[in-house]
Amino acid sequence: MFVYKFDVLEELKEAGYTQKRLIREKLIGAKTLTEIRSGKVVGIHALEMLCKLLDMQPGNIIKYVEDDE
Repeated sequence: MFVYKFDVLEELKEAGYTQKRLIREKLIGAKTLTEIRSGKVVGIHALEMLCKLLDMQPGNIIKYVEDDE
């Protein structure tokens, strides 16, 4: 499964993107922010926006870890 390598919301905040700003400017939707907050990895379009906003590659944001199942 994919997991975030760091606290994405905190990193966005440090880059000047508050949750209110992200929603107001329609950069990332409220549902997507909820998914990020709960640790769920978002879809490809939201991941693309995270890459743009944080100036990172996908591999800098997420990583693959083995499931215990």
